[in-house]
Amino acid sequence: MKLNPKTQKSRSALKIGDVAKASGIGIEALRFYERSRLLGRPGRTESGYRVYDAEVLTRLDFIKRAQVLGFSLQEIKQIIADKAAGRSPCREVREIVRHRLAELDEKMKEMRRCRKELGAALAKWEETGELDGHVCGLIEETELAHSNPMPHALTKRARK
Repeated sequence: MKLNPKTQKSRSALKIGDVAKASGIGIEALRFYERSRLLGRPGRTESGYRVYDAEVLTRLDFIKRAQVLGFSLQEIKQIIADKAAGRSPCREVREIVRHRLAELDEKMKEMRRCRKELGAALAKWEETGELDGHVCGLIEETELAHSNPMPHALTKRARK
């Protein structure tokens, strides 16, 4: 593989297919990461093939780990940019995770409330059995504590 003089790399030069195979990340995703500036611009061979340094595998491992931890690609891009600018991104990372944990706590609280409401509805439905309605009387007659369905008066008029 002959490289452009501008992109002379060590023997560890990898084509995009090699990087995809080694990282488990698809070729289109690699191109997307490059366009999104999550990866540096790779060198090119004289015939135009992308050629990556083996260090790209370390960057891809970081990206995959950050995604597993719930970081968005935009957040990962900012973390990488901060590091490239000589700033430690660790404080920002901790703040993002603090915010994410608060969001998760709120979602879990909502899910527990929803589960409790759904469980109560099912218990009532088990006692009721079948209930005629427009589609299913069980759903139509259920009082929902934390939702905003159409006002009951409107739905009764619509059924007549």
